[in-house]
Parts: sequence; structure tokens; C-alpha cells
Amino acid sequence: MIQLLVVDDHVVVRSGLIALLDGKNDIHIVGDAADGDEAIAKAQELKPDVVLMDFSMPPGKDGLTATAELKKLMPDVSILILTMHDDEEYLFRAIHAGASGYILKSAPHEELLAAIRSVAEGSAYLYPSATKRLMSEYLDKAKQENAGPYDTLSEREKEILSWIAKGYANKEIAEHLVISVKTVESHKSNLMEKLGLRTRPELVKFAMKKGLLNFE
Repeated sequence: MIQLLVVDDHVVVRSGLIALLDGKNDIHIVGDAADGDEAIAKAQELKPDVVLMDFSMPPGKDGLTATAELKKLMPDVSILILTMHDDEEYLFRAIHAGASGYILKSAPHEELLAAIRSVAEGSAYLYPSATKRLMSEYLDKAKQENAGPYDTLSEREKEILSWIAKGYANKEIAEHLVISVKTVESHKSNLMEKLGLRTRPELVKFAMKKGLLNFE
């Protein structure tokens, strides 16, 4: 039986959640609270397995502050953040505070039940679009960490690198790309610095390795 503490500053919302959840065979509502301070006190007194914590509870202590403090006092308690904010900033803040899960108030009842059961078992829970968002950010970060110097160049810098390596002068490159000579020189300086190259022979050798000397 999952011992659940419901925390929300709106009486109607709390009552609705209690009515929805307390009738389930595997969930027992041990209590409820209206703000972060009350949630911390009730949690220490009632020892719930899971705290369903509202994100925003003005003017009382907010859910994230309460989550961080409660995790220090009761490391084993699982806290599921319930919020209307579908925003990655709030999501990351919740995870950083120590929450085991993050679910939207607009989620279907079945999803809320699944989330409570998931965090009660010690697993993490994020609503589907949040999981996709986190994975995307993780993959982007991994890609950046594994990227070589060439991958840090902008498309324009890569284009100018190719022209320089083929032996074209700055003025010729500027005319072809319809940009100023000064702009070409600026891009050249930046790309040379990013690649750690100092001379034209080094640049040509690098361009050959990257297959940038196709004159077609």
C-alpha cells in the first residue's frame, strides 16, 4: 500500500486529488497540506512513501524549496511534482531539487496514477514530452562534447576555408560570395584560430583531410 501525502494550496484541487486517489486499492492518503512548510511538517509526522507536491503555492513556501528541504530530512521519500508548467526550466529545477518525478496537472488520471506508482517503486517519472526533451538535450550535449575543431566552424567559415585552401585570394572569395573583403578576413582569422592553424600549408593539409578540395 502506497502511503501518499497530497500537497496543494487550492482546497478544491486537494479535495479532488484525494477523492480520485484514495479510492484506489494500492494507495492510501495519509494526509494533505496547503504549502511547503506544512508539507515538511506533515511528512515528518506521517512518514509517507510518496509526496505529491504542487509546484507553486503562494504565498507559502513553494514546492521546489520544500522538496529540497524534505529530501535532506527524509532522503528515502519520493516526491512527485505536480504542476501546470510545461517548461524545461521548471523541469530541470525540479530534478535538481531532488524530485523523483514531474507531471502536468493536465495529464490524464491514468498517467497520474502510473506516475505515483512509478516513483513509489523507486523509479523516476517524467511525462512523455519531457522525456523526449531531456533525451534531445542529452544527445545535443554529447554531440558537442564529441565534436572536433572542424565541427565548431560555422557554415560560412567552412565555405571560406574551402575557397582559401583552393588558393583563392580574399578579394576573389569576397566577390564570389558577395561579401566584403573585411568580412572574409574576419572569418579567416576566426576559423584559423578555431582550428589551431597558423599557415596556409597547414590549412591546405587540413582541408585535404576533410575532403574540401573538390574543384567541381
